Amino acid sequence: MIPVPVGVRVWLASGPTDMRKGFNGLALLVQEVLKRDPHSGHLFVFRGRRGDLIKVLWHDGQGLCLFAKRLERGRFIWPSPAHGAVTISSAQLGYLLEGIDWRAPQRTWRPQTAG
Repeated sequence: MIPVPVGVRVWLASGPTDMRKGFNGLALLVQEVLKRDPHSGHLFVFRGRRGDLIKVLWHDGQGLCLFAKRLERGRFIWPSPAHGAVTISSAQLGYLLEGIDWRAPQRTWRPQTAG
């Protein structure tokens, strides 16, 4: 798991991204499309067209880090392109990385009322 410091925002770039892009190409997308600073310390998450691959760009204070994850089965849940950039919490990022629908996670157990 990526160590997400307190106060860091997680940005999802809506719509598909060319996954051939590396550090420089993704940093340019952050600047030109998301209108953000790639060196701000925030996490920027991109998804490929097929939906089974994501890349996370993050500046850790020393340099840019690029993380990638490909699901063996299933697809990453992603916002529609009409939304632009979407910000999510670090907890929602954890769900996303596990292939869980981060928009409405379900508990597997609910407490029963006494009565």
